[in-house]
Amino acid sequence: MTAVTMAPAPATVAGPVTQVRVVRAEWTKLRALRSTWWCGLTAVVLIVGLGAAIAGSGTAYHVSAGDSASKAVSISLLGLLFAQLVVGVVGVLAFSGEYGTGMIRATLAVVPARLPVLWAKVIVLVGLVLPVSLLCAVVDFFVATALNSSRGGSAISLTDPGVLRTVVGSALYLTVVVVIGLALGALLRKTAAGLSVFAALFFVVPIVVGALPHNITGFAPYLPSNAGGALWGSPLNVTHPLSPWTGFAVLCGYAVVLTAAAAWRLRRRDA
Repeated sequence: MTAVTMAPAPATVAGPVTQVRVVRAEWTKLRALRSTWWCGLTAVVLIVGLGAAIAGSGTAYHVSAGDSASKAVSISLLGLLFAQLVVGVVGVLAFSGEYGTGMIRATLAVVPARLPVLWAKVIVLVGLVLPVSLLCAVVDFFVATALNSSRGGSAISLTDPGVLRTVVGSALYLTVVVVIGLALGALLRKTAAGLSVFAALFFVVPIVVGALPHNITGFAPYLPSNAGGALWGSPLNVTHPLSPWTGFAVLCGYAVVLTAAAAWRLRRRDA
């Protein structure tokens, strides 16, 4: 009888689908996109470059004697109002882009539980935006204070009341903003729709509400941009702004509700 030799089973590097593996895959996809790098560079220029230009002109530190140092710092961080749009684009595209190209079908075929994909995208975006925006805010602060000192202005330190909260709060604000953008992209699944709703929430509605009489705009402090702006001292005019951490909690509430809605739709609707 001839012995039959069994061929060894082919080796494979594939393993069980875990949250860590999904996070690695999402990070690989995100950093492979040119739009991520271009948007990141644009955000850096807007935060640091525009802040330096404002400080160099002396505008940031032309505040009244009753204003605090944190007010001057918040004005030098004016670039955040434009950088938030760039960050929102990154968040929306992180999910809607996959629906546009059809890649989402392959992604969900590999991760049939679906929700780990959403959590992985949140982790990756937070891990990218938080340190980068914090670094930009710190650099902007030191550049602005150096330019102010060179013009003979008063010295401002991170230890001054409210200054550290303003600098760190600006990074926390942008981090929650990118999560809101991601949730809109996952919920609406269309890039144009996601960007339109994001722009309406953070730009159009606050401007329209700001032009209305104050007696009918009691909800203005609870708009996402105004609520989050209370943490970093947004220069937008709000008659009765929320306290810094209350405003940040309201902004986080928007992110939680939209992310929960996106998770529900991701589980209930096909790609």
